[in-house]
Amino acid sequence: MLIATCNVNGLRAAVRKGMPQWLAEVKPDALLLQEVRAPIALVPELVGPDYEVYQQASELAGRAGVAIAVKKGIEVSRVQLGLVAGIDTGEPEIPVDTGRWVEIDVPSLNTTFISAYLHSGVADKPEKMDAKYAHLDRVSLRLAELKESRCLEHVLVAGDFNIVHTERDIKNWKPNHNKTAGVLDQEIAYLDRWFSDFGFVDVQRALVGDEQGPYTWWSQRGRAFDNDAGWRIDYQMTNPELAQRAQWQRVDRALGHDQRWSDHAPLIVEYNES
Repeated sequence: MLIATCNVNGLRAAVRKGMPQWLAEVKPDALLLQEVRAPIALVPELVGPDYEVYQQASELAGRAGVAIAVKKGIEVSRVQLGLVAGIDTGEPEIPVDTGRWVEIDVPSLNTTFISAYLHSGVADKPEKMDAKYAHLDRVSLRLAELKESRCLEHVLVAGDFNIVHTERDIKNWKPNHNKTAGVLDQEIAYLDRWFSDFGFVDVQRALVGDEQGPYTWWSQRGRAFDNDAGWRIDYQMTNPELAQRAQWQRVDRALGHDQRWSDHAPLIVEYNES
């Protein structure tokens, strides 16, 4: 079971810059995409004929958008768009929260897959951070549900969480810690809760151990990519039993800045099916 996740930073642009060649080479069983930013009708064509696509677009034009593409022939039994169904808040998703969560059940793999694009936030704009924390609260509610009761044995949440977990996950920790969104202790506390209290596993970190990185996102400013001054903000997070089946991980970092098709690099993990 080969699973890849990537924030494509606009699917149409990623396709123009070389994503189809990467996809043809890697051939993941499931591809989880974030920041798709393309009309729903266009996405299956952009992903290609080998996949069925399940997606939620943002209600805000040109923003967000998440999708899960699974190889044709793999049965999907349930599709949930957004963080509404199953969460007893009595409130619908607000537009800024849409295009950020899609989940599907794949009985043959005994796994619920979720593609998540969590808010980025802006540290010096309280209204942006309030929106981020409110969304993270809703994510926590859904993760708690999945921990306690789910239709299938396994759950895999993958995507752009927009939060680093520790100093090992960002090249320049000190200049950013508690100054930049994504590196604030209040944000990191959510990951602590998901990994500790809820028992989910950061699969990539479990595989690589205590090494620095490997990073999945680099700022477009300056020479961040060339200097590997990156952030590890893209995750594959699973229940412990599925994490134990993870065999290897890889970040498909482009060989050069001019060969990138997104400001993120795909994170790939292979799992044994049994």
